Amino acid sequence: MSSKSENHPDHHGTDAPASSTAANLFDLRSVIALLFGVYGIVLLVMGIVSGDDPENLAKTGGTNLNLDTGIGMLVIGALFVLWVYLRPLKLAAPEQQD
Repeated sequence: MSSKSENHPDHHGTDAPASSTAANLFDLRSVIALLFGVYGIVLLVMGIVSGDDPENLAKTGGTNLNLDTGIGMLVIGALFVLWVYLRPLKLAAPEQQD
C-alpha cells in the first residue's frame, strides 16, 4: 500500500511561496499599476518633448496637459504598487481531504 505522503503531497513546504508569488504577480492591482506606469511614462515624455509648442499650449489654456497628466498617472501607479506591497493577497489554505 502507498503511504499518505505519496498520495497527498504536503503543500506546507516550498510550494507555498511560489504560489503566493504567482498570485501576487497576477494581482489586478499590479496590472493596473503597470498600465498607469506605462501610459504615465509615455505622456511624461510627450509633455517634455512637445511642451513648448504654442499651438498645444493654446488648446489647453496655457498648461502642459501631457506633462501634468503623465505625472499624475505615475503617482497613481506608484500608489497602486504601494498598495500591493502593504496589503498583499492572502491565499486561502487548501482544504485537506483525509
